[in-house]
Amino acid sequence: MHTEGIEERDGERGALQWFIRSECKGCGLKVGVDVPEGQTQGLVDRLMWTDEALHRLDRMPPYIATLVEKDVEQDVRQRGSSVVTYDTVLCPRIGERIEWAPEAERRLERVPAPVRAMARIELERTAADRGLSRITVSLMEEVKAKYFGMGASKQ
Repeated sequence: MHTEGIEERDGERGALQWFIRSECKGCGLKVGVDVPEGQTQGLVDRLMWTDEALHRLDRMPPYIATLVEKDVEQDVRQRGSSVVTYDTVLCPRIGERIEWAPEAERRLERVPAPVRAMARIELERTAADRGLSRITVSLMEEVKAKYFGMGASKQ
């Protein structure tokens, strides 16, 4: 059997489940099975991205997607996993999602769309590298100064 795809689904009581689709290359038999999140029990034969994670990656600009894909896959392999999930795309390197202060999130919305995804990734990467779990306006100012040589004026 060869793994064809994985879908993330909400299971009972809010627990996340994976629907793993497989196919026999010899006879063409296709099967699917629901399993609890992370419990692939040998059903995944290689590094796989869930459909939801692929959708998130596809929505990124190509120059960002390539960098994110490599970073996320490296992180997943280092953890000994074989599945990239929607949340994994959001939290490479540290194993948990980086939170955003409400004011920082509002400021990010004012960044022009073509560079917003890149800015989000760089801010989260910087926070992860420093062991931070939250993006603040002061971190945004620091990253902006690093890349543009100046901080934004306070509004």
